[in-house]
Amino acid sequence: MTKIKAAVCRQFGAPLTIETVTLAAPQLGEVEVSLKACAICHSDISFIDGGWGGTLPAVYGHEAAGHITAIGEGVRGVAVGDPIVVTLIRACGACPSCSGGKPVACETDMVSGPLTGADGETLHQAMHTGGFAEKVVVDQSQVVKLTDGIEMVAASLLACGVITGVGAVVNAAALRAGQDVVVIGAGGVGLNAIQGARIAGARRIVAVDMSEEKLAIARDFGATDGVLATTDKPWRAAKQAIGRGADAVFVTVGAIPAYDTAPKYLSNGGKVIMVGMPHSGAMSSYEPVMLAATGQGMVGSKMGDVVISRDIPWMVDLYEQGRLKLDELISGRWPLEQINEAIADTKTGSAKRNVIVFD
Repeated sequence: MTKIKAAVCRQFGAPLTIETVTLAAPQLGEVEVSLKACAICHSDISFIDGGWGGTLPAVYGHEAAGHITAIGEGVRGVAVGDPIVVTLIRACGACPSCSGGKPVACETDMVSGPLTGADGETLHQAMHTGGFAEKVVVDQSQVVKLTDGIEMVAASLLACGVITGVGAVVNAAALRAGQDVVVIGAGGVGLNAIQGARIAGARRIVAVDMSEEKLAIARDFGATDGVLATTDKPWRAAKQAIGRGADAVFVTVGAIPAYDTAPKYLSNGGKVIMVGMPHSGAMSSYEPVMLAATGQGMVGSKMGDVVISRDIPWMVDLYEQGRLKLDELISGRWPLEQINEAIADTKTGSAKRNVIVFD
């Protein structure tokens, strides 16, 4: 048992409280990680605000990186002292989804509860991670060993936002060189979809966003064109920039209007890749006869359909070559004690990624 500081959510929509909590030692197949960084994802904020329900009290945070400080029995491939990235992807390795190469869709309920509060109450380890804390205990399937050449703050971004955006392009869409894409939303995940399309060899990459400032940033990450979502029928401007409809449209925001209009950007045979997650109960609508008549499709993509042991080392290598931007995604570094201020700053929409850093 170890005493650590953590940011605890006790009421949806209320500020997090910094508390001293107890972390259990790693059990069979688990590792303990002393965190150096945990980025703030909009998914964390949606949960904290009650948009998706969930169990309280809870510790959120799921884009983390640090060093292994203890290991449980049966752990292989990593050792104490290793630098690692911690993801929320907990995979049993044996269910039909895992066996079929889709660990992000693991069908086994691998619930653990390493956190307890000061009075002994169980604290929910949200999204299998609980990364808004000085240390975490997670299943070994959730971690990937890093090289010594990547700084921990940059590495934390690989746990979710980067793999989700880049993975949506290379895995879910299986984009081929020379194809054209539209990315709706130029936030953290959208920028990674844009640079994923650049890396994959897309011909035209059109960013669509509400902000001219974000469209300018999108060009820095590889967008060839930018379209304001506030213009009348923005899909027309996107098609004009491409010269046709897009082969793939990536919706990286949880806004229903973005989902309603996404098929309008497509070419015949194109597909919408659904990445952004609206609040539970939110509904979108589309005209199915148009998709049927034009051979178009809609595909959900969870966490970029990644296999972390395959995809994260590849992305680290791209970063070390200077081909994948990570440092440029970091908007601010905040201590754990200022997590509520960091969340408020993220909510403004101006931040690409705010990161909680631990000494």
